[in-house]
Amino acid sequence: MSYRGRFAPTPSGPLHLGSLLTALASYLQAKSAGGIWLLRVDDLDRPRCPPGADAEILRQLDGHGLHWDEPPRYQTRHIAEYLAALERLRAQGLLYACGCTRAELAASSRAGPDGPVYAGTCRGTAQPIAHPAWRLRVPDRELCFDDGWQGRQCRRLADEVGDFVLRRADGPIAYQLACAVDEGAQGITEVVRGADLLGSTFRPLWVQGLLRLPQAAYRHLPVLLDAQGRKLSKQNHAAPAEVSRAPENLMRCLSLLGQEPPSALRGERVSSILAWGIRHWDAARVPAQFALAP
Repeated sequence: MSYRGRFAPTPSGPLHLGSLLTALASYLQAKSAGGIWLLRVDDLDRPRCPPGADAEILRQLDGHGLHWDEPPRYQTRHIAEYLAALERLRAQGLLYACGCTRAELAASSRAGPDGPVYAGTCRGTAQPIAHPAWRLRVPDRELCFDDGWQGRQCRRLADEVGDFVLRRADGPIAYQLACAVDEGAQGITEVVRGADLLGSTFRPLWVQGLLRLPQAAYRHLPVLLDAQGRKLSKQNHAAPAEVSRAPENLMRCLSLLGQEPPSALRGERVSSILAWGIRHWDAARVPAQFALAP
């Protein structure tokens, strides 16, 4: 199968330099392999997605020369596919209703390598729950994958991941289920994304296996930190990646990705910088660490 990569922003605000870094890395990984680069808009959590944010992200990507090869896939347009997958898992007896409140979860969950692990409080509950979340029952087994930059990753599903939510109590499909279905629907062969998401990878991988969907390879690149040592994020009010500074932004991202663009590229057009990046892309030079200082 030919290479098919993707970039999947949440339209909660404009792209900042950290998200542009991820977009560029995924783009160059795809294009240097002669592959396809796709765009997915993770807009399931509607309260987090102000009107027009998706259009602004598309404008920023286009202004940086990062052009997608097929129409963007908006998650909110594929709810029926997620519900069908949910029913397949329910038919296998893998789901159960959970009525735990946030306070109960905070009090009962145990610490895991990637965050709180559900204690299984509702696993054996037979009594009806009015408005439940639907959790996936995971077995006591190890799941592993080989990350292209971070190396081999393994988790004990029952002890270190726990039963996780596939549909929230207030109705929306959870990201882990949607992501698993989306990767299969778009035929993604490799996912390039930030190392802050590495721990969550086990959930869609497990769901894909249960649904007999093809599984992509993964590369998790370092996240970019701000001057205070925090991850660059919209929550931390990171500055947008301005299209007016697109050549400078791309040069900086290439340097952060270990590609060492020549000084002669400074002042060149976006198309020339990207053409150099595609010709000289070396994934082995991307720093194999979890974070990068500014």
